[in-house]
Amino acid sequence: MASVVELTTDNLSKLDINEDWISSVPNLHKNLSILSLEQIELARMLVETGQSHLFQSWAEPGVEDEGKISFFEQVAHLNNSYPRGLTSYIKTARELLADSKAGKNPFDGFTPSVPTGEVLTYGDDNFINLEEIGIREAQNAAFALVAGGLGERLGYNGIKLALPSESTTGICFLQNYIESILALQDASCRLVKGGCQIQIPLVIMTSDDTHARTVELLESNAYFGMKPSQVKLLKQEKVACLDDNDARLAVDPKNKYRIQTKPHGHGDVHSLLYSSGLLNAWQDAGLRWVLFFQDTNGLLFKAIPAALGVSATKQYHVNSLAVPRKAKEAIGGIAKLTHADGRTMVINVEYNQLDPLLRATGHHDGDVNCETGYSPFPGNINQLILELGPYIKELSKTGGAIKEFVNPKYKDSSKTSFKSSTRLECMMQDYPKTLPPSARVGFTVMDTWLAYAPVKNNPEDAAKVPKGNPYHSATSGEMAIYKANSLILRKAGGVQVDDPVREVFNGQEVEVWPRITWKPKWGLTFSEIKRKISGNCSISQRSTLVIKGQNIFLEDLSLDGALVVNPVEDEEVKVGGVVQNKGWILEKVDYKDTSVPEEVRIRCFRINKVEQLEKK
Repeated sequence: MASVVELTTDNLSKLDINEDWISSVPNLHKNLSILSLEQIELARMLVETGQSHLFQSWAEPGVEDEGKISFFEQVAHLNNSYPRGLTSYIKTARELLADSKAGKNPFDGFTPSVPTGEVLTYGDDNFINLEEIGIREAQNAAFALVAGGLGERLGYNGIKLALPSESTTGICFLQNYIESILALQDASCRLVKGGCQIQIPLVIMTSDDTHARTVELLESNAYFGMKPSQVKLLKQEKVACLDDNDARLAVDPKNKYRIQTKPHGHGDVHSLLYSSGLLNAWQDAGLRWVLFFQDTNGLLFKAIPAALGVSATKQYHVNSLAVPRKAKEAIGGIAKLTHADGRTMVINVEYNQLDPLLRATGHHDGDVNCETGYSPFPGNINQLILELGPYIKELSKTGGAIKEFVNPKYKDSSKTSFKSSTRLECMMQDYPKTLPPSARVGFTVMDTWLAYAPVKNNPEDAAKVPKGNPYHSATSGEMAIYKANSLILRKAGGVQVDDPVREVFNGQEVEVWPRITWKPKWGLTFSEIKRKISGNCSISQRSTLVIKGQNIFLEDLSLDGALVVNPVEDEEVKVGGVVQNKGWILEKVDYKDTSVPEEVRIRCFRINKVEQLEKK
């Protein structure tokens, strides 16, 4: 039988390398005999990139060998899943960590200015026209949902897509999104003479944390009405963590044969779409647009038709959805950056970078409001519309790789050690950073009440938000849906909707409007909703109105209580007259009360359905 030394020497000779690289790593040297040629090559790569510490605690050959083999399986996976391999990852990490330690400004040499974009007013002629164009264009669109996160930050242990968007129906975010896409699909097809059979594709980017539960949510609910073939799941991989400024990979504290990993960020959606082949398939099918969105904004699809209409009329390659932004508000601002060498880009600049950037480039007051009462730099809400052709062309150059950043949390001002491991990250909205100056990059601003109500914070953190700033909690997110629907009925249908009352739920003071909800198929656009309301309709503040069908018409309705309209399939129903009953009552809940389900507790209220009229 060949000796260990003979096996090791034979393997090294097959790789056509000498033993110099291995001599300083004795624990690895001892274990070479259990490794394949491919694994030895990976070991050499790690040693030559300064990662010898990974083998410092390895056991003797014959002890814990399964762990050692598992280690190299993980290394191979990390190497293959990162676009240019681990060597490139480590090299980039060292460069970015050096810049971070030196306090280098990533926007050094750039001067900000206000980019070109569209500011829309809900319900005016321009808005109505853009919505109609957007509905027509929807048949040429695909949607990409980034949903790699759990709801732990919210105080919810499930996937965020499974969280109810509001309490009157309990419909979860994913159901709301899918039903909205299906409503767009049907509305777009109705505009085609003779109809059409188009199926709008939906891609969901998942992670190790969310993939299985997303599949389960879809399959257990029959894909919420979508055909399974319409939905594709792409799972993003994690990246290696970094322990220090030398980009030494972090060993998992629970397993010395494993590298610690963390998510790379939602920017991975671009490389996953590119490598999947879906983009070319969509182009071959005649699609023109890809719409990117995130997992807990219950208002988004109210803004999609008009925003898509802007993309089509302005022929934007990139259209960022935005909302009015107060100066210094904790939301990134969309800005045009012009470099001293002539380079330009239209990009999101984080709020904590925008003010110093403005001050450093001659704007002595920094980030201030203009005559409108808002910052001239609109607030980015991380929803993008990209034109497919130029998108494919750009990704063919980059492979979908997005410029990365690193955000280490240093122990002290010396910036020599971290509080905990860090990693490279990338963001979906940074895609325009690599675009040429000829790219048509713009934005579409809509009122916050119509377009943006993310659910990101747990009740305790939300209660600490400074007065006047958005809570971005499950409480505020749900109340924002009721506000939007109330204002839409006022503006589109002339309904007399009572003003809200202000109530406090766990330290969060919010406006409580009538609890009005409807299925997306009932009303996607201003014109469609206006067509379904006639006469003198009124809804009191304490009321609840739930519309579950498509062909439901409100005529001289006076509602003071709870009304649920739930017709058989899409039967036409006319609803009018006086409806008065005890209704549904909001009851406050202590968010610390563990006897209450998480999805209720994080809202700080439940709905007690005392009495209602249900029309079938």
